[in-house]
Amino acid sequence: MFGLRLPELLIILVVLVLLFGAKKLPELGDSLGKGIRAFKKAAEHGLGDDDADLKAKSPGQLPPEAVTKTTAASDAEKAHKGGDGSA
Repeated sequence: MFGLRLPELLIILVVLVLLFGAKKLPELGDSLGKGIRAFKKAAEHGLGDDDADLKAKSPGQLPPEAVTKTTAASDAEKAHKGGDGSA
């Protein structure tokens, strides 16, 4: 197991207990296990429905709401500078 023997594992365990406390370790292990399971499930099933929409679009194509947000942000930036943005 990666060349770790019992003394090294015990030292790592003691450091973890000191850093997180004995009550937090089971919670951390549980959330880590859930994350690994979710990652494996996503890797097995490939792209989801949301990702399929992104894959179908060309790389340079943005959804209309993204263009509107970008335009609104640039308009607000120009108004903040106090001009039309030309330097």
